[in-house]
Amino acid sequence: MHRTIGILGAGKVGTVLARLAVAAGHDVLIAGSGDPGKIELIVQILAPGARATTAREAAAQADIVVLALPLGKHATIPADALDGKLVIDAMNYWWETDGEHEEFSAPAASTSEFIQGQLPGATVVKALNHMGYHDLEDLARPRGGRVPGAGGATPRAAIAIAGPSPQVDEVAEFVDELGFDPVLIGGLSDGVRLQPFTEAFGATIDAAELRAMVARFPETDRGREVLAAREARTDSPRRAAVHEAAD
Repeated sequence: MHRTIGILGAGKVGTVLARLAVAAGHDVLIAGSGDPGKIELIVQILAPGARATTAREAAAQADIVVLALPLGKHATIPADALDGKLVIDAMNYWWETDGEHEEFSAPAASTSEFIQGQLPGATVVKALNHMGYHDLEDLARPRGGRVPGAGGATPRAAIAIAGPSPQVDEVAEFVDELGFDPVLIGGLSDGVRLQPFTEAFGATIDAAELRAMVARFPETDRGREVLAAREARTDSPRRAAVHEAAD
Protein backbone atom coordinates (compact mmCIF):
# COMPACT_ATOMS: atom_id res chain seq x y z
CA MET A 1 0.00 0.00 0.00
CA HIS A 2 1.35 3.41 -0.98
CA ARG A 3 1.60 5.73 2.00
CA THR A 4 3.15 8.99 3.08
CA ILE A 5 5.59 8.33 5.91
CA GLY A 6 6.70 11.12 8.22
CA ILE A 7 9.95 10.48 10.08
CA LEU A 8 10.80 12.75 13.00
CA GLY A 9 14.54 12.45 13.43
CA ALA A 10 17.25 12.83 10.80
CA GLY A 11 19.93 10.79 12.56
CA LYS A 12 21.20 7.32 11.75
CA VAL A 13 17.99 5.45 12.49
CA GLY A 14 15.79 8.05 10.83
CA THR A 15 17.77 8.13 7.59
CA VAL A 16 18.01 4.33 7.39
CA LEU A 17 14.24 4.01 7.84
CA ALA A 18 13.75 6.73 5.24
CA ARG A 19 15.84 4.81 2.72
CA LEU A 20 13.92 1.60 3.39
CA ALA A 21 10.57 3.38 3.12
CA VAL A 22 11.55 5.05 -0.16
CA ALA A 23 12.70 1.68 -1.52
CA ALA A 24 9.31 0.24 -0.53
CA GLY A 25 7.60 2.85 -2.71
CA HIS A 26 6.38 5.30 -0.09
CA ASP A 27 6.56 9.08 -0.09
CA VAL A 28 8.85 10.03 2.78
CA LEU A 29 9.04 13.29 4.70
CA ILE A 30 11.87 13.61 7.21
CA ALA A 31 12.23 16.30 9.85
CA GLY A 32 15.01 17.33 12.19
CA SER A 33 14.70 19.53 15.25
CA GLY A 34 14.49 22.87 13.46
CA ASP A 35 14.83 24.52 10.07
CA PRO A 36 14.54 21.85 7.35
CA GLY A 37 17.21 23.70 5.40
CA LYS A 38 19.76 22.49 7.95
CA ILE A 39 19.13 18.83 7.06
CA GLU A 40 18.33 19.19 3.37
CA LEU A 41 21.80 18.17 2.21
CA ILE A 42 21.89 15.29 4.70
CA VAL A 43 18.57 14.01 3.37
CA GLN A 44 19.70 14.34 -0.24
CA ILE A 45 22.85 12.32 0.45
CA LEU A 46 21.64 9.78 3.02
CA ALA A 47 17.99 9.38 2.04
CA PRO A 48 17.63 10.21 -1.65
CA GLY A 49 14.01 10.37 -2.66
CA ALA A 50 12.89 11.64 0.75
CA ARG A 51 12.09 15.30 1.38
CA ALA A 52 13.27 17.45 4.28
CA THR A 53 10.49 19.34 5.99
CA THR A 54 9.32 20.56 9.38
CA ALA A 55 8.02 18.21 12.05
CA ARG A 56 4.58 19.77 11.83
CA GLU A 57 4.35 19.38 8.07
CA ALA A 58 5.57 15.79 8.27
CA ALA A 59 2.95 15.06 10.94
CA ALA A 60 0.16 16.77 9.02
CA GLN A 61 0.78 14.98 5.73
CA ALA A 62 1.81 11.53 6.94
CA ASP A 63 -0.32 8.41 7.11
CA ILE A 64 2.21 6.96 9.56
CA VAL A 65 4.63 8.97 11.68
CA VAL A 66 7.83 7.35 12.95
CA LEU A 67 9.55 8.80 16.02
CA ALA A 68 13.27 8.23 15.45
CA LEU A 69 14.77 10.98 17.58
CA PRO A 70 16.54 10.70 20.94
CA LEU A 71 13.99 9.99 23.66
CA GLY A 72 15.37 12.90 25.67
CA LYS A 73 14.00 15.25 22.99
CA HIS A 74 10.42 14.04 23.37
CA ALA A 75 9.29 17.53 24.37
CA THR A 76 10.06 18.77 20.84
CA ILE A 77 7.46 16.43 19.31
CA PRO A 78 4.46 18.51 18.09
CA ALA A 79 1.85 16.62 20.08
CA ASP A 80 -1.18 18.53 18.78
CA ALA A 81 -0.12 17.93 15.16
CA LEU A 82 -0.23 14.18 15.80
CA ASP A 83 -3.88 14.05 16.88
CA GLY A 84 -5.60 11.22 15.02
CA LYS A 85 -2.30 9.86 13.68
CA LEU A 86 -0.75 6.40 13.85
CA VAL A 87 2.66 6.86 15.48
CA ILE A 88 5.45 4.29 15.56
CA ASP A 89 7.74 4.76 18.54
CA ALA A 90 11.20 3.61 17.47
CA MET A 91 12.93 5.42 20.36
CA ASN A 92 14.87 4.02 23.31
CA TYR A 93 16.15 5.50 26.52
CA TRP A 94 19.93 5.69 26.31
CA TRP A 95 21.49 7.56 29.22
CA GLU A 96 24.66 8.44 27.31
CA THR A 97 22.69 10.62 24.92
CA ASP A 98 19.51 11.32 26.91
CA GLY A 99 21.09 12.00 30.29
CA GLU A 100 19.94 10.46 33.56
CA HIS A 101 16.14 10.35 33.86
CA GLU A 102 14.62 8.30 36.67
CA GLU A 103 11.27 8.15 34.85
CA PHE A 104 12.97 6.25 32.01
CA SER A 105 15.69 4.30 33.85
CA ALA A 106 13.54 2.76 36.61
CA PRO A 107 12.81 -0.96 36.03
CA ALA A 108 9.06 -0.25 35.87
CA ALA A 109 9.47 2.36 33.14
CA SER A 110 7.65 1.74 29.86
CA THR A 111 8.93 4.43 27.52
CA SER A 112 6.31 3.87 24.82
CA GLU A 113 3.51 4.17 27.37
CA PHE A 114 5.12 7.41 28.50
CA ILE A 115 5.11 8.66 24.89
CA GLN A 116 1.45 7.65 24.50
CA GLY A 117 0.73 9.81 27.54
CA GLN A 118 2.51 12.73 25.88
CA LEU A 119 0.51 12.20 22.66
CA PRO A 120 -3.04 11.64 23.93
CA GLY A 121 -4.64 12.26 20.55
CA ALA A 122 -2.43 9.78 18.67
CA THR A 123 -2.23 6.00 18.68
CA VAL A 124 1.29 4.86 19.60
CA VAL A 125 2.70 1.50 18.53
CA LYS A 126 6.17 0.34 19.56
CA ALA A 127 8.26 -1.08 16.71
CA LEU A 128 11.62 -0.76 14.95
CA ASN A 129 13.37 0.01 18.23
CA HIS A 130 15.14 -3.23 19.10
CA MET A 131 17.35 -3.62 16.04
CA GLY A 132 20.43 -1.44 15.44
CA TYR A 133 20.50 0.87 12.44
CA HIS A 134 23.29 -1.10 10.75
CA ASP A 135 21.23 -4.29 10.99
CA LEU A 136 18.10 -2.54 9.76
CA GLU A 137 20.04 -1.57 6.66
CA ASP A 138 21.86 -4.86 6.12
CA LEU A 139 19.11 -7.37 6.91
CA ALA A 140 16.12 -5.85 5.10
CA ARG A 141 14.81 -8.15 2.37
CA PRO A 142 11.80 -8.00 0.04
CA ARG A 143 8.63 -9.80 1.06
CA GLY A 144 9.30 -13.52 0.84
CA GLY A 145 13.03 -12.88 0.53
CA ARG A 146 15.65 -14.73 2.55
CA VAL A 147 18.88 -13.64 4.16
CA PRO A 148 21.93 -15.66 3.05
CA GLY A 149 23.41 -17.50 6.04
CA ALA A 150 26.55 -19.47 6.73
CA GLY A 151 24.63 -22.72 6.56
CA GLY A 152 22.51 -21.75 3.59
CA ALA A 153 19.43 -19.59 3.35
CA THR A 154 17.75 -18.47 6.60
CA PRO A 155 14.41 -16.70 7.13
CA ARG A 156 14.13 -12.93 7.12
CA ALA A 157 15.01 -11.09 10.31
CA ALA A 158 11.99 -10.20 12.44
CA ILE A 159 10.78 -6.99 14.06
CA ALA A 160 8.56 -7.14 17.16
CA ILE A 161 5.52 -4.87 17.42
CA ALA A 162 3.58 -3.91 20.56
CA GLY A 163 0.41 -1.85 20.53
CA PRO A 164 -3.36 -1.78 20.23
CA SER A 165 -5.47 -3.49 17.61
CA PRO A 166 -6.24 -2.90 14.81
CA GLN A 167 -3.39 -0.39 14.41
CA VAL A 168 -0.74 -3.06 14.98
CA ASP A 169 -1.91 -4.75 11.80
CA GLU A 170 -1.16 -1.65 9.75
CA VAL A 171 2.26 -1.34 11.38
CA ALA A 172 2.90 -5.04 10.69
CA GLU A 173 2.16 -4.47 7.01
CA PHE A 174 4.54 -1.50 6.97
CA VAL A 175 7.30 -3.50 8.68
CA ASP A 176 6.83 -6.26 6.12
CA GLU A 177 7.16 -3.70 3.32
CA LEU A 178 10.40 -2.42 4.83
CA GLY A 179 11.84 -5.92 4.60
CA PHE A 180 11.24 -7.71 7.90
CA ASP A 181 8.89 -10.35 9.26
CA PRO A 182 6.54 -8.69 11.78
CA VAL A 183 5.93 -10.33 15.16
CA LEU A 184 2.97 -9.06 17.20
CA ILE A 185 3.75 -9.43 20.90
CA GLY A 186 0.76 -7.80 22.62
CA GLY A 187 -0.36 -4.40 23.83
CA LEU A 188 1.76 -1.30 24.30
CA SER A 189 2.64 -2.30 27.88
CA ASP A 190 4.37 -5.37 26.44
CA GLY A 191 6.85 -3.04 24.79
CA VAL A 192 8.96 -3.37 27.97
CA ARG A 193 10.05 -6.72 26.52
CA LEU A 194 11.88 -4.84 23.74
CA GLN A 195 13.67 -2.18 25.77
CA PRO A 196 17.41 -2.02 26.54
CA PHE A 197 18.74 -4.82 28.80
CA THR A 198 16.21 -7.33 27.49
CA GLU A 199 17.15 -10.34 25.37
CA ALA A 200 15.23 -8.96 22.41
CA PHE A 201 17.10 -5.66 22.38
CA GLY A 202 19.68 -5.95 19.62
CA ALA A 203 18.30 -9.28 18.40
CA THR A 204 18.66 -10.06 14.69
CA ILE A 205 16.78 -13.35 14.55
CA ASP A 206 13.87 -14.84 12.66
CA ALA A 207 10.22 -14.62 13.67
CA ALA A 208 10.04 -17.99 15.46
CA GLU A 209 13.13 -17.27 17.56
CA LEU A 210 12.00 -13.72 18.37
CA ARG A 211 8.54 -14.91 19.38
CA ALA A 212 10.10 -17.49 21.73
CA MET A 213 12.55 -14.94 23.12
CA VAL A 214 9.80 -12.45 23.94
CA ALA A 215 7.65 -15.19 25.47
CA ARG A 216 10.37 -16.21 27.95
CA PHE A 217 10.92 -12.61 29.10
CA PRO A 218 9.20 -13.24 32.49
CA GLU A 219 11.69 -16.05 33.18
CA THR A 220 14.79 -13.88 32.66
CA ASP A 221 16.51 -11.86 35.38
CA ARG A 222 15.56 -8.61 33.65
CA GLY A 223 12.02 -9.79 33.10
CA ARG A 224 11.52 -10.68 36.76
CA GLU A 225 12.94 -7.32 37.80
CA VAL A 226 10.74 -5.35 35.40
CA LEU A 227 7.53 -7.25 36.08
CA ALA A 228 8.02 -7.11 39.86
CA ALA A 229 8.59 -3.35 39.69
CA ARG A 230 5.53 -2.82 37.52
CA GLU A 231 3.38 -4.98 39.81
CA ALA A 232 4.59 -3.03 42.84
CA ARG A 233 3.76 0.25 41.12
CA THR A 234 0.27 -1.01 40.30
CA ASP A 235 -0.33 -2.33 43.82
CA SER A 236 0.85 0.84 45.55
CA PRO A 237 -2.25 2.97 44.80
CA ARG A 238 -4.46 -0.02 45.63
CA ARG A 239 -2.83 -0.43 49.02
CA ALA A 240 -3.09 3.30 49.66
CA ALA A 241 -6.81 3.22 48.86
CA VAL A 242 -7.31 0.28 51.26
CA HIS A 243 -5.50 2.10 54.08
CA GLU A 244 -7.48 5.28 53.42
CA ALA A 245 -10.75 3.35 53.54
CA ALA A 246 -9.68 1.66 56.78
CA ASP A 247 -8.92 5.03 58.36
